[in-house]
Amino acid sequence: MAEQIWQIENEEIVWKVKNGISHFDDIEMSGLFADQIVYYGVAENGELTLSQKCYFPTLRTIPNNTHATFCFNINNSERPKILKNGTTVKEYPVEFRFNGVLKVVCNTDSGFTTERCLFPASNSKCTVELITVRATEELELSLSLPSGHVHSYGRGTKGVYVSRICNDTCDGLWLEPNTEITFGIYYSALLASDIPTIPDGREELKKRLERIDSLCNGALVLKSGNAELDTMTRFAKLRAGESIFETLTGKYHSPGGHAYYAAIWCNDEIEYAGPHFAMTGDKTAIEASLNAYRAYIPFMSESFERLPSSIIAEGLDIWEGAGDRGDAAMYLYGASLFCLYLGDKEIATELYGAIKWCAEYCERKKSPEGVICSDSDELEGRFPTDRHANLSTSSLCYGGLLFASKLARSLGDEANAILFADRADALALAIESYFGAELHGFNTYRYSKGFDTLRAWICLPLCMGITNRAEGTLDAMLSPYLWTEEGMLTCERSAENTSDTIWDRSTLYGFKCAFLSGKGNRMLKPLLDYCRKRLLCDRVPYAVEAYPEGDKRHLSGESALFVRVITEGIFGIMPESLTSFSFVPRLPDGIPEISLERIYICGKCIDIKINSESFEVFVNGTLAEKGITNGERIVVETKQN
Repeated sequence: MAEQIWQIENEEIVWKVKNGISHFDDIEMSGLFADQIVYYGVAENGELTLSQKCYFPTLRTIPNNTHATFCFNINNSERPKILKNGTTVKEYPVEFRFNGVLKVVCNTDSGFTTERCLFPASNSKCTVELITVRATEELELSLSLPSGHVHSYGRGTKGVYVSRICNDTCDGLWLEPNTEITFGIYYSALLASDIPTIPDGREELKKRLERIDSLCNGALVLKSGNAELDTMTRFAKLRAGESIFETLTGKYHSPGGHAYYAAIWCNDEIEYAGPHFAMTGDKTAIEASLNAYRAYIPFMSESFERLPSSIIAEGLDIWEGAGDRGDAAMYLYGASLFCLYLGDKEIATELYGAIKWCAEYCERKKSPEGVICSDSDELEGRFPTDRHANLSTSSLCYGGLLFASKLARSLGDEANAILFADRADALALAIESYFGAELHGFNTYRYSKGFDTLRAWICLPLCMGITNRAEGTLDAMLSPYLWTEEGMLTCERSAENTSDTIWDRSTLYGFKCAFLSGKGNRMLKPLLDYCRKRLLCDRVPYAVEAYPEGDKRHLSGESALFVRVITEGIFGIMPESLTSFSFVPRLPDGIPEISLERIYICGKCIDIKINSESFEVFVNGTLAEKGITNGERIVVETKQN
């Protein structure tokens, strides 16, 4: 088990630095126009190391491709340094804190302490570093860089870009004995023709904390009695909800992670984040999801050509180098869920045509064996697949058809409700016939025909409600062939695959499938171990993308998936129509009571409280259902409330 470095204190995590122990990490934070990845740590001599990369999604570079986001890097030696008598002050970290703002508290070699708060501005192309100096004696200090220092220039689609490092200290810092002073350093970028301004750092901190509170406490508040599970959920909501950028074509949720800004994908945004955002009630997040769903509609023609792999460059271009990844199945599943959770008939009617198009596209991609064909899956050929049919695409299509059927019935389209349900039934049989297999003695699924190595995505049929191979699949997932301290291997090691690659997205689907299929107690300890590692150990505090590829980037979509482990997995929440949902009142072993407060379903604010004997469901504050905690699915009507 990995060594714990951080600990939980109230609503933040804290790393209390131990003498002689060096450690380094990085964390991503996002605002509407700026994103920053801060690299922080303690060197072997105990000194602070701090650097950052600042990304500005609307400043597009040339060529304006997926990765064309203007960025500038401020390494540790380039940062403005505090000077005393012209000499750089050495800072020695005492503790690091994080609650959505990274705070670093340091002693110095010059008789005073510092406290740094780093975060992105809420609504401008700027990241902020507020520094508080506390003195016990009279001090005269200065900074190593003058205010308005031009760091770099870049040429892009909108002109010449200028990055600047500014501060609001005037000519120096004067402190009386036993006093403190706070000043700001601002890392910004803008067009050369724009007039640079310095924001109010304290006001920006206030706005950042308000957004953090809204994302973390405004909705989906989990109270399980397990601090690590509750805190991991809190931070997952933050990372999922903050990574939204204002673009030329509206707000876009984007994964982040050095590379993916002002762009959308059918997996990250349509399949993962959209259904989660519908349950948050957050207007900004819902607007971003609607923009994502709408952005794909112009590509849905009568010729039934494949959807692009992603829509990039602020919605002005596409990338389709991966071919058909099963994107229509991702859209069918994600958009149907989004509409049902949102419970807005007008929006559901608007997106229903796109959902029907995706259902028809998948039908036209059906093989003679009855499964759905695609060139690859979201991993885009990184691991073997036969370019004919894979388990991921067929499973997502199956789930999508089930939810599309419920949506059709809610909209009065009974013919398509029956048609989609019948297609789902036929596809379930085809998945069993085509993919069902015994591998290493496990009664589970092969990923593609002819590829008889275990893959992490064997969990997907269970996530979509196909449970006839549940025990064997969970046995395979938790076996040494797939399970590691980091979660599931993407593919078991073999002569064809010698890598130990993990992707948190499949591990998170794996957690969800265990709870959803009624086998959650088998996965509870691995889930809690995962929370402890991701939240408190060597790479904190979010779900990650891939390793070794991607080096565990804090991509935003994975955090949305983590929250859905709670909502759809542990609580078993599932929309039944635009005005009803179901859930399963049960408790994981060792958790005597659990609640989920202010979750938005069918346009209503829902509270669910479960203890060992009974449950209660409140709709808009009014008791709507109560009963015995017996593990049987309960349907809740919201219309009358």
